[in-house]
Amino acid sequence: MIRSFYNYYISGEKELARKLNDLLGFTPKNIRLFKRAFSHKSLNSLADQNTKYSSNERLEYLGDAILSTVVAEYLYKKYPIKDEGFLTKMRSKIVKRKSLNLIADRMGLDLILSDYSQGKMSQSMLGNAFEALIGAIYLEYGYNRTRDYIIKSILMQHINMHELEEYDDNFKSRLLEWAQKSGRSIEYKLVAKTKLHKRDRFKVAVLIDGNTIASAEDFNKKSAEQSASSQVINKLDIKTA
Repeated sequence: MIRSFYNYYISGEKELARKLNDLLGFTPKNIRLFKRAFSHKSLNSLADQNTKYSSNERLEYLGDAILSTVVAEYLYKKYPIKDEGFLTKMRSKIVKRKSLNLIADRMGLDLILSDYSQGKMSQSMLGNAFEALIGAIYLEYGYNRTRDYIIKSILMQHINMHELEEYDDNFKSRLLEWAQKSGRSIEYKLVAKTKLHKRDRFKVAVLIDGNTIASAEDFNKKSAEQSASSQVINKLDIKTA
């Protein structure tokens, strides 16, 4: 309590402490830990330059595991008669990179991330910072409080479960199903692999019967395939059940 008071009113990091209080609803005691959550290595982080692990990668790793566990537990209790396949799909929709990027954007994490980074931010960096933030909350407050925060402040405020139930965002699966029913051949071809902000970036093309229909780029190959598949479905106006 005293440390949180100090961080909010007296500390040299009081500006960050106040932003975190507005964001989280509480002021962290270990402000350096939360500062690191917004330090992405590809943006030449300004935070904790002399620390061995100065980026948010380790916190991101931890937060990813905690988030997946909490979401799995939440869905298990929320849908007591649904099978494993349904629960797995729902969890995947919630914790996938695109969803986390959107949640982080809605929360306004970019306002903090930009304070401790140099260079151009990508959408995926927002999702990374969000996972790192979850990791920081867990280290400071433990599992129960982190679980309560995720459920009350993330799942209940930023996720519409009913819409998610109805929405099929596996565009690649839908496209492959259409191709099988239509007797068409589908091929996913890696067109290029480049570096952007020290990260691998993949460009994937979708070919139907040997002809390139669409292509997309992303830091994750599977995400690029999904984006390209979505383009094909829209371009050809493909209707799937």
